[in-house]
Amino acid sequence: MVVERGPAGSGSQRVEIDMKEIEEILQRALTGPISPEEHRKLRAAMETLGWLQAEIGRKNASLGRLRKLIFGTPKTEKTSQILGEGAKEPAREGEEKAEDPPQAASDAPEPAPPPKGHGRNGADAYAGAQRVSVPHETLKAGDPCPEKGCEGKLYRLPEPRVLVCVRGHVPLQATVYEREALRCALCGKLFVAGLPDGLHHCKKYDPTASAMIGLLKYGTGMPFYRLDGLQENVGVPLPAATQWEVVREGAKDLLPVYEELVRQAAQGEVLHNDDTPMTILEHLKENEERKKEKERTGTCTTGIVAKAGEHQIALFYTGREHAGENLTKVLSEREGQRGPPIQMCDGLDRNRPDEPFETILGNCLGHGRRKFVDVVESFPRECRYVLETLRDVYRHDATARAAGMSPQERLRYHQGRSGPLMEGLRAWMEEQFAQKKVEPESSLGGAICYMQKRWARLTLFLREPGAPLDNNIAERALKKAILHRKNALFFKTENGARVGDVFMSLIHTAELNGVNPFEYLTELLTHARHVRDHADLWMPWNFRQTVTTLRRAAAG
Repeated sequence: MVVERGPAGSGSQRVEIDMKEIEEILQRALTGPISPEEHRKLRAAMETLGWLQAEIGRKNASLGRLRKLIFGTPKTEKTSQILGEGAKEPAREGEEKAEDPPQAASDAPEPAPPPKGHGRNGADAYAGAQRVSVPHETLKAGDPCPEKGCEGKLYRLPEPRVLVCVRGHVPLQATVYEREALRCALCGKLFVAGLPDGLHHCKKYDPTASAMIGLLKYGTGMPFYRLDGLQENVGVPLPAATQWEVVREGAKDLLPVYEELVRQAAQGEVLHNDDTPMTILEHLKENEERKKEKERTGTCTTGIVAKAGEHQIALFYTGREHAGENLTKVLSEREGQRGPPIQMCDGLDRNRPDEPFETILGNCLGHGRRKFVDVVESFPRECRYVLETLRDVYRHDATARAAGMSPQERLRYHQGRSGPLMEGLRAWMEEQFAQKKVEPESSLGGAICYMQKRWARLTLFLREPGAPLDNNIAERALKKAILHRKNALFFKTENGARVGDVFMSLIHTAELNGVNPFEYLTELLTHARHVRDHADLWMPWNFRQTVTTLRRAAAG
């Protein structure tokens, strides 16, 4: 295996090549020219060799770091997986016990909750299933017991006995209505059978079709061409171009709700934001000219998650703007009497909003922790102390969430439990440099410097009620965009990216609030006219009440 290095900023990819293949290419190079593909592989092998030599020559090189660079990071960074379940390392021979870092916590940490099981789903898990009540064939509550010799009476149990039956269906089904047609032999007038009840205003692609295509494409990452092939195989053709037309028209009806989500997100108490790279083919044609003018050529998707009261709102923006510029768009909708919100992001300056908007800025503690995870194999003793300290802080936060504490209660709890831990960590980091135990230029020194430089923003949760510890919720939201990038690779146009942003925002907001996204999209598209005029009544947390009200009005 070698690593083919792309242009600066474009990343790298693994290329599988064995040594026998390299030897064959070298032999052909002695007798004549080699093909462009062979040249690419040989170049990749040479670049990999030079890259490895440079990494090994670095002061902070380690086998663990090289493994991560070549094979990627592990799937989990839990402290137990990184450090193992054993006890703390004993002091090295010749070292004084006083040299050991202080204990991570003065009191025993709360036990972690047990992991979720992997058994079968119960009937309650099938919230979207059709439910059919089946009465007993011959008996009912109050009847005498049919058991011979028993004089008791039957009563109904509060919990029925259930049977879950799962059937396979095509993602998009079609019904062909063959309407009988009659023509008069004398006058030639045509008489055609009417449609069944409820189909008088039926379109070829009804709201459920747009909702399903949008959910598959922007919610689960299924590209149009893949759904095209599936539908063709099951005899219900749905070309990729038709799918695009359906979701494009659907996005127009969903846009008022997206804009209302932006307005309500702007009023949130806490705003998370982050970026991930994204490609828009339309932009690639412009980039050559933009390079000449020294203008920005990159494209990314910004994920913003707002906590507004009891609700969470996810917003996506795809284009040339960075996370801070997109956050500026959101904050422009913020009501003037509201104070600055708490903002959680990583340490990049481009995540901050533009003037005149201000936020109470916090940085992600998870990013600071990851710096020590990267060097744990080279400095196991020191990193163990840091990781176990932060583990206890996270456990305190989990306890506060489980207890349903208010922001003020959570703040006092963290100040009492996590405050001493973080103060001990700060003093320990200062001691490493003051007593020259760690070189600032080393990889461990770099991790410490990262934490020290951002210490005030990393510990915002000890001063501001409701301040989160990390930016994980925004990083999880961006998995929607990453899933799309892995499967579809790109958006074709800016308009296509805009359609994707609308669908992703509504889908993930529904998920964050425990709502079935297919049901939600279907209701929005079914009541598009009412949605356009009353978007605030069609949020994931109140749309069901609105649907009930409209149905009662129609029935009455």
